[in-house]
Amino acid sequence: MTTSTADLWHHYGRTRAASDRAVPDGFYWAWGQDSGPGAEVLGNLVGRCVGDLGAGAARHAAHLAVQHQPARVTAVDASPAQYAMATDLYGYLAPRLHIVHSDVVSHLHAMRGTYDALYSVFGAIDFTDPHELLPAAAAALRPRGRLVFATLAHYLSGAPAQPDVVAADVPAKTPDGEEATMHRWVLQEHVWTKLLDEAGLTEITVDVLPAAAEGPRAADTLLVTAHRPF
Repeated sequence: MTTSTADLWHHYGRTRAASDRAVPDGFYWAWGQDSGPGAEVLGNLVGRCVGDLGAGAARHAAHLAVQHQPARVTAVDASPAQYAMATDLYGYLAPRLHIVHSDVVSHLHAMRGTYDALYSVFGAIDFTDPHELLPAAAAALRPRGRLVFATLAHYLSGAPAQPDVVAADVPAKTPDGEEATMHRWVLQEHVWTKLLDEAGLTEITVDVLPAAAEGPRAADTLLVTAHRPF
């Protein structure tokens, strides 16, 4: 599904894409993309169907497609610019990597019972109303399918995460450079746990990955895992 609204992800990742076109050697969940566990959190992906929710330039998805022998990794993003960038960088990995331009919730509704694993690395989980996204993700998983996501444990300012399901407005830019805002959900651990439970997911675990470095934008990560029951 496309949208007529401004693409607030138009500028994101362009500088890196101009100089780094390689498939990443590693897969990281931590905010700094330099530490913590890797793709093993997703389980054995050989022959499995995997979905990246809010894939951006599809770097994580490309790594899985090349290194972990899935049947298919579907990289989904609503941004026309991110879809174009991902296609330019990794379109050659088709059909094992399938790059999709779609609203994530709409895609999940159309793919009920399809995925063995779904994941988000500071992707759509952060920027989509969880009351809409999490039930759609649960329905798109096969029985015993796994949802894993990395999200901020607190705001980048250091302020604590929200104790309720409340989104914050964060700065963004339109394609022509004008200032804008978008919603981001930065929630406490118990809030995510309750939302996942309400979506029908079970075996919920939340781990905190401490920031590996200090700095003005360093942040701890919540690494959250849940399963669709049989």
